[in-house]
Amino acid sequence: MIANKHVLITGGGTGIGRAIATLFAEKDAKVTITGRRKEVLEEVAKTSANISIFQMDISKEQEVISVISKATAQFGPIQVCIANAGIAEGKKLQNTDLEFWKKIMGTNLDGTFLTIRESMKSMLKTDWGRVIAISSIAGIKGLKGAGAYSASKHGVLGLIKTYSEEYMGGSITFNAICPGYVNTPIIENNIKSMTSKGISVDDAHQLMVNSNPHNKLIEAEEIAQTALWLCNQASKSVNGQAIEIAGGKV
Repeated sequence: MIANKHVLITGGGTGIGRAIATLFAEKDAKVTITGRRKEVLEEVAKTSANISIFQMDISKEQEVISVISKATAQFGPIQVCIANAGIAEGKKLQNTDLEFWKKIMGTNLDGTFLTIRESMKSMLKTDWGRVIAISSIAGIKGLKGAGAYSASKHGVLGLIKTYSEEYMGGSITFNAICPGYVNTPIIENNIKSMTSKGISVDDAHQLMVNSNPHNKLIEAEEIAQTALWLCNQASKSVNGQAIEIAGGKV
């Protein structure tokens, strides 16, 4: 289904985005990855001739408009949009100032909105499309000490459900994948944050492992395979869903 189709993946340089880019490139898709750090994007591009890169900050509207326009002009209309880029930082309510709130929302929610809006400009001119947003279990149940992050990911689910209704009956589906704790560099960042508050490295790591019902970290490849399935003929009636990948009921 995705061979020779143009696939846009934001945050494609590391973690989940990189796993999706690698898998889709193996399936002969024309993969465009974006991100803020050019060096990590270049490392991914070295793994496949099917991967192209554009440096882009999804929180900046004109940058998103310009880059997606250039990618479309170079590789054709986007038929799979995977809004993956985001930041995972947490603060308790009384430590959350408006600047921090806006930073989280500007990337996780505004950036997802901009990515989808601009990708749809070319996707609507095709006969088939998939929009997949990487949300989080936090967007479903909330995450203690991460109100802004949880709200941003809940907002992503609202976008997906709304757009699935707006375009219902057409050839484009909209779905969100909601992982628990995934074995990516974000885990390392979370551990650093926790150790700065006096928690040991081992305890911090175990805390995240235990947060998933099956007491294991999710692998990024599991998310990638789910995204690929959403692009298959077998999932054509899956639309407007928040697909939980957390090792059990959350």
